[in-house]
Amino acid sequence: MFIVGFCRGAYHTANAATLVLCLSAGFSGCGTAVKENTLVTSGGRVLAVVATERDFKTASQKAQEGAALVKFDDSFYRKDIGYRMLSGPSEVYGKGLNYKDSGVDISAGGDLVEAIKPLARMTGRPGCTSALGSFGALFDLKACKYTDPILVSGTDGVGTKLKIAQAVGKHDTIGVDLVAMCVNDTLAHGAEPLFFLDYFSTGKLDVTMAQDVVSGIARGCLEAGCALAGGETAEMPGMYGGSTYDLAGFAVGAVERDQLLPKLNDIQPGDVVIGLRSSGLHSNGFSLVRHVIQRAGMSYLSPSPFTPGKTLGEDLLTPTKIYVKSVLPCMKAGQIKSFAHVTGGGLVENIPRVLPEETCVRLNAGNWRMHPVFGWLANNGNISQDEMARTFNCGIGAVLIVDKMESHLVIKHLEKVGEEASVIGIVEGMKGTQQPVTIENLQHALDCAWKPQVIRNGRKKVGVLISGSGTNLQALIDHSQDLRKQSAAEIVLVISNKPGVQGLQRAEKAGIATKVINHKDFASREDFDDAIHTALTEAQVELVCLAGFMRILTGGFVKKWNGRMLNVHPSLLPSFKGANAHKLVLEAGVPLSGCSVHFVAEEVDAGAILVQECVRVYPGDTEDSLSERVKAMEHRAFPQAMELLAAGKASLGENGKIVWHSNS
Repeated sequence: MFIVGFCRGAYHTANAATLVLCLSAGFSGCGTAVKENTLVTSGGRVLAVVATERDFKTASQKAQEGAALVKFDDSFYRKDIGYRMLSGPSEVYGKGLNYKDSGVDISAGGDLVEAIKPLARMTGRPGCTSALGSFGALFDLKACKYTDPILVSGTDGVGTKLKIAQAVGKHDTIGVDLVAMCVNDTLAHGAEPLFFLDYFSTGKLDVTMAQDVVSGIARGCLEAGCALAGGETAEMPGMYGGSTYDLAGFAVGAVERDQLLPKLNDIQPGDVVIGLRSSGLHSNGFSLVRHVIQRAGMSYLSPSPFTPGKTLGEDLLTPTKIYVKSVLPCMKAGQIKSFAHVTGGGLVENIPRVLPEETCVRLNAGNWRMHPVFGWLANNGNISQDEMARTFNCGIGAVLIVDKMESHLVIKHLEKVGEEASVIGIVEGMKGTQQPVTIENLQHALDCAWKPQVIRNGRKKVGVLISGSGTNLQALIDHSQDLRKQSAAEIVLVISNKPGVQGLQRAEKAGIATKVINHKDFASREDFDDAIHTALTEAQVELVCLAGFMRILTGGFVKKWNGRMLNVHPSLLPSFKGANAHKLVLEAGVPLSGCSVHFVAEEVDAGAILVQECVRVYPGDTEDSLSERVKAMEHRAFPQAMELLAAGKASLGENGKIVWHSNS
């Protein structure tokens, strides 16, 4: 309670405020008398008005209003009672402090919790029963139906990659990095990630920024199949400046005892090393990256030197790849002997962690596709190949050790689920002073990954139309972005008529603009095609590739892009046109099939053929087995045809036939 008297000062108690205003010149009962049965005053203070409220300002206002109601001759009352409390800290007692005065806003923390509850809920999975706001995260291991489980935990951060996220003002992907760094580590023991907790500390809580970070964490948990079970948000103004923040993550997984990795006793010379391509730098070595950028006189807003259409900062923030869902089935099938997550220490320090002491590995950098960023860093920072190999992943985010006889099955599975995987080395017996990891052709791979003299101007801008998973799209992307090929084609836009398809994700990962134009949103085919045409022209597209685009285009659209639009068909045209090519091939009993890349004409599958590839048809073939072999040929033929057209080596003549330009 606050009590303010007529003399001075304020007295503080708990939840209410009482203000006393004394009227006239005396206190109640002083300077008064009864005369002729009437109460009279001699001019002193004679009356007090009291108001009680929860805060001082409101109490003051009500007391003043009450005093104004008292009327008699020559009356007056003080209007300055409590002015020190209202204008600032009291000279005697000072203002009462709260947590917010010290820089910590509890209500902002509560707002964040409410904002991220839906993000956590969408990551729910069997076993996770706790809700945000509890003291601890609960997980029912029995609900996951393990028989003899071992728990595996991992914790990590994202290092100084945070500095780039904060400099660029992009916070929605750094959470993916945080989850990836933790769950990929638990995966090295064969463990399925079950739940994840985060720690977010900052100088001043920016709810919107923190929500962006947690949205990335939720996205990472979804990719890993684990639940976001809880976390901690700490506002520490004395520790961090402004809204600067730091992150830590904690993952817990489980693995059956007999599936625990690495299986060191099973690894032997002759086993092969399979490399899984990284998405880029992942989350290691950024202190050196930032130093190279500073020395090169660049900023994070500079155009990316290795991905057209992106800033350098956006490119560097490409999130770490999460390998859980693609690799775990092979682990549970017993096909993986060990798994190394390539993080700090690079290839040379992480692979030995999952090898027996008496073995080593020999890698060939020519067997995987190096990201341009690694070549750019080596060139601009004058970084030696040895330093690159022990600082960065150099294009390989994870390594598997498998039996040679199992390797083709493992790679087939990984490619089917969208991973870029290849045999990059072999396990050998250690001899003398041999290093645990030897990398051949690394300098050559770095030199080829990025070349200063590469000129990107003058490339034909390509738009790709898709409807599904985008495997042919991926082949076109890989060809156009492989700097060693010096492609004349640059894919600048991918349009899908269906939302949420995998092909859109492939394009986004490659830094290519995407657009969804749903045919269901249009009253007619013509309106839909007009919207497609508008999007292509706005992106300044010059050539169009149909890669699994499951819509028949109108004649008007085809005429607009005549001679500039290609499609691939799964047969050797002109035979077996239409949607059931493989079925027709098998029914006809022909010994050869294949694929044809052709110009798009108004009649379906009738345009001039630019490239064809053949495959044998075997007696025991099914539609699925034949389709798989033909698809592999499509991935060769389509990029070849796109390149011929983009480079001006072939065109469509006025008579509808191919014109070859040998002098191009």
